[in-house]
Amino acid sequence: MTAFDASRLIGDLEVSLDVDVLVGAHPDRDGPPGTPEAVLGTLAAHRIRAGAVASLRAALFDVRGGNDEVLALEPPVVPVGTVDLRDPIGAVRELDRLAGLGVRAVRLFPDEQGVEAGFPSVRHVARKAAALGLVVLTGGDVRRFWQPFSGLDATVVFLDTHFYHLGDFLVVAADEPGFHTSTRLLNSPDALETVPADRLLYGSRTPHYEPVVPLLRLATSGLKPEEIAAVAGGNARRLLG
Repeated sequence: MTAFDASRLIGDLEVSLDVDVLVGAHPDRDGPPGTPEAVLGTLAAHRIRAGAVASLRAALFDVRGGNDEVLALEPPVVPVGTVDLRDPIGAVRELDRLAGLGVRAVRLFPDEQGVEAGFPSVRHVARKAAALGLVVLTGGDVRRFWQPFSGLDATVVFLDTHFYHLGDFLVVAADEPGFHTSTRLLNSPDALETVPADRLLYGSRTPHYEPVVPLLRLATSGLKPEEIAAVAGGNARRLLG
């Protein structure tokens, strides 16, 4: 599909808050440098007005330094903290610090940190985040990573829900009103329409993925205009304040 075709299909759709935005780079792989200026420019070029931004630096090698860099960014950045699941004691201390600074959400990177859903550290961090009232944005396979958050009355956005696993998300979300999912990998013909609209949040993972694909899927979905508005930022703003 050409850029012209994509633009025509997306129409005048705007996203008021993208829940899956990163700054920084993976030091061990090719990819965009992920400077804040470049990332915000990409968002603006696609009419994405604000982003919930987390730091790859914080996720990969410098938790506090990376978090402080994100906290120093100005709107339209909504800062999201990050902790290291390999260090549950330090992670809980960082959650306390972030909450004290007014941060509303924490992002978990289990795949990048080599952490599995059954590790005690994940449940420990999940309990603390829920107790602090933080929204958790988490990567990982939803078929496993729902478990450490179950029964905590936690608000969780699963950023990597694949349409092949959508049935599993729907089953666990039926018993967990705080469970939500990103739209990023829900690209099958009826995936968005299958999830209650109040549980869906637009996410692009800019700059490491292309924001056009989830934009196209949302713009051409069968959702009602008010539902599209909710998915395209309304739900994220409700959760993140």
